[in-house]
Amino acid sequence: MSEVLVLIDHVDGAVRKPTYELLTIAKRLGEPSAVFIGSGAQGAEVAEKVKAYGAEKVYVVDDAQIKGYLVAPKAEALQQLAEKTSPAAILIPSTSEGKEVAGRLAIKIGSGLITDAVDVQEGGVTTQSVFAGNYTVQAKVTKGTPIITVKPNSAAPEESAGAGAVEEFSATISDAAKGAQIVASQPRKATGRPELTEAASVVAGGRGTAGNFEPIEGLADALGAAVGASRAAVDSGWIPHTFQIGQTGKTVSPQLYVAAGISGAIQHRAGMQTSKTIVAVNKDEEAPIFELVDFGVVGDLNAVLPAAADEINKRKG
Repeated sequence: MSEVLVLIDHVDGAVRKPTYELLTIAKRLGEPSAVFIGSGAQGAEVAEKVKAYGAEKVYVVDDAQIKGYLVAPKAEALQQLAEKTSPAAILIPSTSEGKEVAGRLAIKIGSGLITDAVDVQEGGVTTQSVFAGNYTVQAKVTKGTPIITVKPNSAAPEESAGAGAVEEFSATISDAAKGAQIVASQPRKATGRPELTEAASVVAGGRGTAGNFEPIEGLADALGAAVGASRAAVDSGWIPHTFQIGQTGKTVSPQLYVAAGISGAIQHRAGMQTSKTIVAVNKDEEAPIFELVDFGVVGDLNAVLPAAADEINKRKG
C-alpha cells in the first residue's frame, strides 16, 4: 500500500487537531505517514501522538536551519520527501500557510492541487464548496501526485494504532528559499477560547450587535465555542479583523454555527456555508440568513443569547 504524506500542523511541537483529522482521511487513501517539520528533539514525542491516529511512519525534518524563514523551505523539504517516497497523495491543513506550501509544492513536483476540500474519499475524490459557497462540487487530481488541502472539522479523528516509526529526513534547502525571513513576532493574547478556524462551535455577531459583543461572548463561553464576526462588525471597529468570517476573512466549517445579528450577505455566507448545523438569531424575519439555516429564531439577540447561555450553563451544572 502506497504512503500518504500528512503534514503535521503544530505549534512548537504541540500537535493540533486538524492533523488527526488528516491522518483519519489518509487511511482512506493508503498508508498514513506523518511529516513533522520542527525541532528534531521533539520528533519522538510528536511520533507518540500521531501514531495513535494511524501514522505508520513519522518523517522528522529538523528545522534548525530553516526556522524563522517563510514557507518556501517547507515546500522544498516536502518536494524532496515526495521525490523519495512517491506517495499516493499529500494532505496538508487548509490554513493560509498550508495553502501556500501546497501551491509551491504543486509547481515543484508538477502535480495537480485541490484546496479547501471538506471531504476526501477513496480514490482521492474530494468535495469542495465553490463560487462563494453557491455550489458543491466533486473533483480529483488527474496529473501527478494529488496534493489536497483540507479544511478543519472535515472528518472526525479516529484513533487507530500505527507503528509510528521515526525516520529522520535531511532536506537540502536552497538559498533562494531563504529570501524572506521573520525578524520579529508577538504572540497573540490568549482568550481561552478555541481557534476560530478549528473550533467545533462558532458564535458570530454582526451589525445587529450594535457593537456589544457581550451576548456573543457569553453564549460562546457557555458552548465552549469560538467567537466570530461579520465584515460589518469589523468595518465598524467593534472587533478586530482576525475575527472576520467571510469571503475577505476566514472560512470556517464547524459542527455548529450561530449567526446573531447577521443579515447573511453572500460575502459572509461564503465563509460559513459548509457548517454542519446553522442557527440564526435576527430581529428581521426577512433576513437572507434565514434561507440558509437549519434553525432560525426571530428575536432580539440581546435577549435570546443570554437566555440560551443561562439554560446551557444550568444543564452543564
